[in-house]
Amino acid sequence: MAQAIRNWEMDQKSESNDPNTPKQKQKFSSSFRVLSVYMLEHKKTFIAFIICTLIAISGELLQPYLLKLAIDDHLMIGNTEYRSLLLIGCMYFGLSVTSLVFSFFQHNLLQKAGQSIIASIRKRLFEHISKLSMSYFDRVPSGSLITHVSSDTEAVNQFFHQVVLSIVRDGFTLIFILVMMFQLDVTLTLYSLILLPIIATIAIAFRTYMRKTYQLARTRLSRLVAFTAENLSGMPLIQVFYQQREQSRQFNEKNESYFRANLREIRTNVIFNRTFEVLNNLAIACVVWFGGRAVLGETLAFGVLYAFITYIRLFFQPINTITQQWNTLQAANVAIQRIWGILSIEPEVQDAKQPTKLPTPIRGEIEFRDVTFAYVDNEPVIKNLNLNIQSGQMIGVVGTTGAGKSSLISLLCRFYDIQQGNITIDGISIKGLPQHDLHRTVGLVQQEPYLYTGSVLDNVRLFEPSISRETVIEACRFIGADLIIERMPEGYDTRLSEKGSGLSAGERQLISFARILVFQPRILILDEATANLDSQTEQLINRALDYVSKGRTTIVIAHRLSTIIGADRIIVMRKGGIVEQGTHQELIQINGIYKEMIDYTQGKGQPIVSY
Repeated sequence: MAQAIRNWEMDQKSESNDPNTPKQKQKFSSSFRVLSVYMLEHKKTFIAFIICTLIAISGELLQPYLLKLAIDDHLMIGNTEYRSLLLIGCMYFGLSVTSLVFSFFQHNLLQKAGQSIIASIRKRLFEHISKLSMSYFDRVPSGSLITHVSSDTEAVNQFFHQVVLSIVRDGFTLIFILVMMFQLDVTLTLYSLILLPIIATIAIAFRTYMRKTYQLARTRLSRLVAFTAENLSGMPLIQVFYQQREQSRQFNEKNESYFRANLREIRTNVIFNRTFEVLNNLAIACVVWFGGRAVLGETLAFGVLYAFITYIRLFFQPINTITQQWNTLQAANVAIQRIWGILSIEPEVQDAKQPTKLPTPIRGEIEFRDVTFAYVDNEPVIKNLNLNIQSGQMIGVVGTTGAGKSSLISLLCRFYDIQQGNITIDGISIKGLPQHDLHRTVGLVQQEPYLYTGSVLDNVRLFEPSISRETVIEACRFIGADLIIERMPEGYDTRLSEKGSGLSAGERQLISFARILVFQPRILILDEATANLDSQTEQLINRALDYVSKGRTTIVIAHRLSTIIGADRIIVMRKGGIVEQGTHQELIQINGIYKEMIDYTQGKGQPIVSY
């Protein structure tokens, strides 16, 4: 299936470059083509669904014909043979049961296939997003990606749940009804079909207007949801500055706007449905008029007229249902285009075609050689940087915001690729290393460690089943986190909420240090890991740092200079370059920028505004 989807993506690119293919046609053909790739995986289920649909429809639409036989062959001619009527009644009941049973199977088979396809798409989408480069997440807000994974896949789900069901069931129903109507009376059927051009004209006219009302309502709902989410996230700020009244006013405006758009959509649907009902009744009136005259003239049997009226009533229902699926079809088409728009994005950072393995054992020697990097073209944040870090050294990195400290470690982790120069570990370029091996070699502890919803045990070993419980407990004991964890209600099995909101910043940081011991990376990076901690917790973290950094190459980015005073070397960054480096005492003696920073932290100097 993966190869088929790649072929589809290549075809889509060639279609999009073809000026002779209308864009709307391209979108619809592309959407259905990609879904057909998935549907072929479940072709047996879809075939069974169609068979069940045909049987269910037959069971339902043969019932009026049985009544026609009962009326014309028995009641109208005075036939009082109850055995034949009883047989017809039993057949009628049997058809009703058959229609019910096979309708049940029809819905279940379609849902089984549809849900399997949606689960497969959702899985592929999430896996693809997790492989995209950090530059993509810099450009695209997380809320938009959540919409793609949840709302867009749900829109595709509605395609199977509503559109496919309607097209197959209602399409076959229309064909079956026409066959039965022509079989009953050709002339009366032709009179009834006079209304079809009127129905088509109304459907086309309403379709455009309904699409606009639907899109308007969805747009205003999205704005309302986004505003609500924003306010819930910033509720402390709203309450501190007493902004409840103003935010309520803005919410009411958006709520009222969505209310009006929703009413407009409902009115449109009501008018559309009532119009079809009027046409339905008009058709029935015409059939009663012409058919009644034929019955009175004894050229048409009363049972035929009765069955015909029943079929005319049923005829308009599938047309109405199919027409109403236009909005769902549009939404599914847009969702498929957006999903495959993401899936067509190639990660900017990719493994080499012939990756290189690091030698064993890994020494952890790092070298930045003439490195230049820019997030935006012609605006470099790292300029011709050269840095060599020996195996086992602890390097402190300081500098104000914008100096390039975090960019430096992002490049070492290969979250981004550099434009010039080279970065090596043990003499091997990181571009040649498999990303999995690189990230196992380089461990990162950030300022705000992320904890997942799950147990403490799983958060330390990051849901890696190969890491034993004993290994996790031992790591936490060495770090000093065991006393904190054992006080929790269920110890290591205590469930943590999203982002570990039930823990303090220091407790979350200790768990992140325990991860380092568990995964044992040869290179350790701490990105301002103690910036938001109180002094007592910082001392605990520093002791943990002393332990985990033993035998490892360690890079510490710190706002609190006390964290890196004992480092083997401290580098001072300014405007993407290294302006000073040395030990703490050496930098003090230089009497440069680092000395100014030390003086400022001790209240002896002015803040350094620009680096």
